[in-house]
Amino acid sequence: MRDHDYLPDAALATVVFLALRLDRPLFLEGEAGVGKTEVAKVLARWTGGELIRLQCHEGIDAAQAVYEWDYARQLLHLRTLEAAGRVGAEVDLYDERFLVRRPLLRALAAGPGPRPVLLIDEIDRADDEFEAFLLEILSDWTVTVPELGPVRAVVPPIAVLTSNRTRDVHDALKRRCLYHWIDHPEPERELDIVRRRAPEADRDLARQIVAAVGQLRGLELYKPPGVAETIAWAEAVAALGVRTLGAETIDATLGVVVKYREDQERVRAHGTQAIAEGAAR
Repeated sequence: MRDHDYLPDAALATVVFLALRLDRPLFLEGEAGVGKTEVAKVLARWTGGELIRLQCHEGIDAAQAVYEWDYARQLLHLRTLEAAGRVGAEVDLYDERFLVRRPLLRALAAGPGPRPVLLIDEIDRADDEFEAFLLEILSDWTVTVPELGPVRAVVPPIAVLTSNRTRDVHDALKRRCLYHWIDHPEPERELDIVRRRAPEADRDLARQIVAAVGQLRGLELYKPPGVAETIAWAEAVAALGVRTLGAETIDATLGVVVKYREDQERVRAHGTQAIAEGAAR
């Protein structure tokens, strides 16, 4: 993972290894921006498998997650056959050429080569019904298309589920997976991450950025900045040609790292000068 610019701690590296060795889905939970989604992207780059992403949201259903039929092409095909005088043309409508494969079906029906990496992102945003449906698929890696029959994965995909814990995910789904909570990294590891992902920021500036973000996380913000925001802040400040993180720079670029107005007000009430002084120590 380090070879692909992801710096895990020992616990995360271990659970990723076990998920691959035991063919178990990996359930990653933690605050937004701590690198959960990036784990799946790194696994895809590492293994060479296709990254197949299912972004969950409220109201997601099987048509969006598994498959649906291309009704426009079916209708065009039907009219063409009828114009040609074909009888019983509707028999040809449910053919695989009219099947629109959504992420889950694509992951199960993958062909030879490296296993695809199935990223089921933000499962906590989906409804209970979809969560139960997903548990059934993860149990035996099979889904049934009524018009065509069951589709079973010859080799299970590498599955990574993520959750920001906006709600509790059912225990049954977690039991099916290997679980890991990803926390904000300690300062030294976060500095190494920033240096790899934002090399345009020199080491001293990156150290100040990491120290300032650590202070922001201690202010009880509604949305504390994650590693993604730390990297973005380092890129933004470096792009301004700034070498030292002063109060003026913090105030001008605060929207890069703090994304809620109430949080920005809390930071400014605390004092950007105090943050700058703390980061310079």
